[in-house]
Amino acid sequence: MLIRCGYDIRFETDEPTAMMALLSIHPSRHHDLQTPQRLMADPDVPLYQFEDGFGNVATRLTIPRGGVTLSCDFTIADSGELDRRAPAGPQMPVEDLPDAVMPFLLGSRYCETDRLMDVAWSNFGYISDARERVEAIVHFVHNHIEFGYHHARSDKTAWNAYQERRGVCRDFAHLAVTLCRCMNIPARYCTGYLGDIGIPPVDAPMDFSAWFDVYVAGDWFTYDARHNQPRIGRILMARGRDATDVALTTAFGRTTLARFDVHTDEVNQID
Repeated sequence: MLIRCGYDIRFETDEPTAMMALLSIHPSRHHDLQTPQRLMADPDVPLYQFEDGFGNVATRLTIPRGGVTLSCDFTIADSGELDRRAPAGPQMPVEDLPDAVMPFLLGSRYCETDRLMDVAWSNFGYISDARERVEAIVHFVHNHIEFGYHHARSDKTAWNAYQERRGVCRDFAHLAVTLCRCMNIPARYCTGYLGDIGIPPVDAPMDFSAWFDVYVAGDWFTYDARHNQPRIGRILMARGRDATDVALTTAFGRTTLARFDVHTDEVNQID
């Protein structure tokens, strides 16, 4: 299947302001691109790309006085297959985990494992099968949090989401990631495109989405606590310990978000 993705985002500022953006798709999806993926800036300011510590493509720029519009439009091929479920079986002991996944067991800025340890073990400690444990966590988080864009708050942590029982997709992901880590299941936060493909259209503005991966039986598997069901057409942009590592944009000064449009649609051909 073919998916057309992109965005049109404008920031305004009174003074030149440095910015870092993670608005490119993840290198693991580069081979699926059917048209070039070019981040465009208006006005045409210099853009510098580098690979961050988690393997994501980051872009640096300086917003000129007045502001800048960042945009991109591309078509990508996707398998059209649903997210893979983790295999059934016993959980891998921590001592057998690869070194590279160990950071995804630790607490982080938005994932306070120390505060949610008792919650996790009291709810999921009786489950021995790794897949059953992960899916029990996903189901719990899905039913525990009420979704609503008006519940968004940039400083909301997994602990806050657990207590307030309200949030957006990043809060679902943060809470699920934290509960998995509490149960010694490595989990990483992911962000990217997820359109209304293969499901009834949702009457709401399109946005980027957040989900998470778990490390089970020697591989990573994708889960989504907000939707609580496997989906198709998921296009990864970036992944890390939590939203701190994969912030779409980070401005090193005062800016105002003046426009934010995202599109993700299945198409029949390349325009």
